[in-house]
Amino acid sequence: MNALRRDASVALAVARKDAIAELRGRHATVSTLFFAGIVLLLFGFALGPDADRLAAAAPGLLWLAVVFAGILAVSRLHLLETDDGALEHLALYPVSRQAIYAGKAIGGFAVMLLIAVLVLVAVGILFAVDVLGAWPALLATAVLGAAGVAAVGTFYAGITVRLRAREVMLPLLMLPVLAPLLLGAVKATAAALAGDPFGELGAWLQLLVAFDVIMIVAGAATYGYLLEDG
Repeated sequence: MNALRRDASVALAVARKDAIAELRGRHATVSTLFFAGIVLLLFGFALGPDADRLAAAAPGLLWLAVVFAGILAVSRLHLLETDDGALEHLALYPVSRQAIYAGKAIGGFAVMLLIAVLVLVAVGILFAVDVLGAWPALLATAVLGAAGVAAVGTFYAGITVRLRAREVMLPLLMLPVLAPLLLGAVKATAAALAGDPFGELGAWLQLLVAFDVIMIVAGAATYGYLLEDG
């Protein structure tokens, strides 16, 4: 019981440290959100002024922007600790590796959820989409999508953080794995915005839940080996 309590305390401490470090680094947070905004604008210009076309493409553009911005965010969370040797010191702490993974993933989730909500608001403004009318379903999708990106990103950031080509390798590894999440998140968002006329929303949310559970379990089971190899 004491070990479990200690692991939970360490996980929360790591999550709090990562989230605060990311939010305090305002230039990093602003640059990530600016990047997401640029993605939305570029695709919006490419699609043209047709309001119906923009509204139809909004779910896909939303999650592309969230995933691309999320790759930058999770990479930075690991990079900061690797540069000053903090990750190695953390690995020597007498606590389970699952607790370290949980802390990093929860911190990444907090950052990802903030990004997802802000990008969702931006999509509503830029593409004239009524996000307030479907906010419960959209919030549930954002929570599940953010959790999945954080789980996958934490694992692969741990793999690539010591590589010279980490900026290239991280998206190459993450994007194929995130394909089911992108599919589920886009379809769930589209169904929510349309009022779920065909009753598909629940099935897509279940897909996201299954993806999150699998990725979290796999990441927690293998993340310790990454720290030992480092």
